Amino acid sequence: METILTISNLDKKFGKVHAVKNVSFEIKKGNVYGILGPNGSGKSTTLGIVLNVVNKTSGNYNWFGGTLETHEALKKVGAIIERPNFYPYMSAYDNLKLVCKIKGAPEHKIYEKLELVGLLERKDSKFRTFSLGMKQRLAIASALLNDPEILILDEPTNGLDPQGIRQIREIIRQIAALGTTILLASHLLDEVEKVCSHVVVLRKGEMLYSGTVNGMIANEGFFELQANDNTVLAGMLSQHEAIDKIEEIEGRLLAYPKAPLDPSELNRYLFDKGISLSHLSHRKHSLEEQFLQLTSNKPSN
Repeated sequence: METILTISNLDKKFGKVHAVKNVSFEIKKGNVYGILGPNGSGKSTTLGIVLNVVNKTSGNYNWFGGTLETHEALKKVGAIIERPNFYPYMSAYDNLKLVCKIKGAPEHKIYEKLELVGLLERKDSKFRTFSLGMKQRLAIASALLNDPEILILDEPTNGLDPQGIRQIREIIRQIAALGTTILLASHLLDEVEKVCSHVVVLRKGEMLYSGTVNGMIANEGFFELQANDNTVLAGMLSQHEAIDKIEEIEGRLLAYPKAPLDPSELNRYLFDKGISLSHLSHRKHSLEEQFLQLTSNKPSN
């Protein structure tokens, strides 16, 4: 699979603030990547560096396997890293027409991109009459005018109401379905879980995880169990070689395995020990649980 962007040991310091610490990951063609982290985690700084608007302190990055200089490579990149900024008294169409001239894109693309973001019927409306969500959708249309190979979005749903958030997410899915690679920065777990195939987790500039979203949540999970006598149940669970730890919450036991364990195997083990379960379920950690576990357990410098 073609590599769109490679980041190697990227570091950025603003005086005493270490904003990005030795970050490395790759963006492969055709996927939707999320850079996930709380505010101040280094997401926007990382995007600013690869878009050549923030100078790196050390490390390297290259676009498209290093076959193009950064200036040329960025012509194949669409990006929105700030609030949408268009001429307020010009129509949506005329604003995009101006962008076409700057980017050297054909004007017929305007209709195509306005339709994609659901604004074709408002093409003659002035930008100042648009809601925040509409402004963001127009910005996405603008970034897509030159049919970029990758679209970069920094907090694309920030400040939007629930309907606006849903619309942006659906547009991102549509763009991805058309084959455009997407890289978005977000502090919203829900956003990353719903639209991204891959995730990079940052905290205080440090990378805690890089891989697929499914890979992040597809660990051993945990078992939720209940029996007539939970004390006896806990004793038997603690004797199982695959169980790492046990806790009780609201009358049910949570058993965390340290190795793969099939629910039917656990049920049979307990039955052979004379315990009949009234409840057994195998749950996976959600992205939220995994994220909180990563960001709370990892010591920071």
